[in-house]
Amino acid sequence: MIEGHSDLLSAAREDAPEEEQVALPLGDADEPLVKASAESEVEAEIEPARALVLSDFHPPRSGPIHSAMRWAYKLGVPGPVLSSPLRKPAKPRLLGTVKSALDGNRRAGMALRTGQMMVGGLKLPLDKLDFRSPSKLTPPFIRAVHGFTWMRDLAASAPRAQCASTAGDIFSSWLKANPKPGKGPAWTVELAGLRLLNWLVHAPMVLTGDGERFKHKMLEAIEINARWLDRHVGGADDRFAQAAGWCGIVAAGLLLPDGKARRLFGEAGLLRTLGEMVGEDGGVLSRCPAAQAEAIALLSELRACYAAAGRDQPAALDTMLALLVPALLGLRMGDRGLGSWQGSSAMGEAELDALIAASGVRTRPLVEADQWGYQRIRTGDAVLVFDAAPPPKPRHARHACASTLAFEYSHGPHRIIVNCGGSALAGAQVPARIEQGLRGTSAHSTLVLDDANSTAILLHGQIGKGVEEVDFSRDSVTQGSKGAARLEAAHNGYAARFGLVHRRILMLSDEGTELRGEDVLEPSGRKGKRGKIGFAMRFHLGLGAEAQPTEDGRGVHIALPDASYWQFRLGGDIGDANCSVEDSIWVDGQGRPHATQQIVVDGLTARSGGRFPWLLKRMG
Repeated sequence: MIEGHSDLLSAAREDAPEEEQVALPLGDADEPLVKASAESEVEAEIEPARALVLSDFHPPRSGPIHSAMRWAYKLGVPGPVLSSPLRKPAKPRLLGTVKSALDGNRRAGMALRTGQMMVGGLKLPLDKLDFRSPSKLTPPFIRAVHGFTWMRDLAASAPRAQCASTAGDIFSSWLKANPKPGKGPAWTVELAGLRLLNWLVHAPMVLTGDGERFKHKMLEAIEINARWLDRHVGGADDRFAQAAGWCGIVAAGLLLPDGKARRLFGEAGLLRTLGEMVGEDGGVLSRCPAAQAEAIALLSELRACYAAAGRDQPAALDTMLALLVPALLGLRMGDRGLGSWQGSSAMGEAELDALIAASGVRTRPLVEADQWGYQRIRTGDAVLVFDAAPPPKPRHARHACASTLAFEYSHGPHRIIVNCGGSALAGAQVPARIEQGLRGTSAHSTLVLDDANSTAILLHGQIGKGVEEVDFSRDSVTQGSKGAARLEAAHNGYAARFGLVHRRILMLSDEGTELRGEDVLEPSGRKGKRGKIGFAMRFHLGLGAEAQPTEDGRGVHIALPDASYWQFRLGGDIGDANCSVEDSIWVDGQGRPHATQQIVVDGLTARSGGRFPWLLKRMG
């Protein structure tokens, strides 16, 4: 509880005029709505992104000779034979020094220099890390250790000479535990690709000063890793993992001698994979913002490798960045950080700004994305993001969540309604035992039937049956003298089990201070079933918001850190439904879980359907 907020709530209730303590009537959701003459959305849709098409992502047309080299390299003909058949293979060396535009986590880098690896806010001593593969490390540490993602953090913590000893020791420890390709997570395509790319980008940090003694071992490890990827990249678990592998291959082709054939082979595979990984509106098909951000980071690092080699990258890679960035920005909330969707935590403003700057793309957020699935409204100081699409297909899922028809809402810099988020970081500060719970429907701000997920949550980030279709519409309406942006969507995730379809209507006023909603349960067949079923509408509150139920049990008072006072009210006849405040959790951008609160409206409803209107409004 925030100190002083209890007094604030009491004072706000006493000071509020009598008429403001009762919600305005929501009206019938089926009544005719008049289209507004002007859009309430300030941020226009991104015209450049709309002009881009994924059909452009095919291997570059480079003539029959290059096509033959690509084909021969794929069949196993060595690169030096194809690049320079009449001379001896060149000695191993790096052809350029990469200047990365990406910033690492300086705090994590400083922890490394003191002998601690920090991942997701959790520190482990370097001398206690198990560098073998497989090991008992949790997934976040597996990614850092075997993907060498820590190198960027270390580079951000101090000048290269001060980092060389730490980088060399960790590299040596890993190489000792993994002298040759084997089994386990270290030898998955994704982590091998990340490792190879990080080695090539940050090699000077390892080889500075006394680290020169690692030169032969590092160059040999780079070549072994690259050859392994050449043979195994097609066996990746999903398209993002494959893209990471292809990026490593292309970087090796750029920065190692006699790499032309490997580069051509890698470029063709990368462009094809990107076209299959990203939807037409620029969102990765896993629908995971963390994967979207990682894809931007991969392509930004690869562009730096092209610059180090003195080559221009294929135009399609610039096109892909121009697609990825506006879609990611579409999830930006009022505090300029990202929302919590599909397992991601809420990336903060500084980290997001640094990533976008590194991409070189200057654009506005994407407002409406049918395939990416996130719908955005910004009016006044308010931002509303709505999940209006099914979860990802199992073949694309990474940290898939049953979040259909959930929303996040912020006003100014304060997040008012959020999702819990953070399941992708389970195993660091987020306990691994709650990973599946964080992916469930109840961890999102939406309606739940009979405590069941709208889509089945499986192990290892996978999902089962549930939501297959979402019907969605978006328009601008007027009711009396007020204008609002209106979103409406319905999903069939509960149709097979309970015979009900969940429909949600959201209307955000032009001032941004009034969010009207209605959750509707409709029979999926011609005739509704008999009896009753339990339901719960959950509204997870942002960090710093303090809530207290009203005396009549039909609303909640909410105080924000800026001393503003909001009220949540139920409308219409909702029978014996109860409105209460319960504990919740929210994971920040650094992977730290915070105790928060949630508004819960629960009760029994007829299996023939029901309607549950509500209003969230700023008072005074």
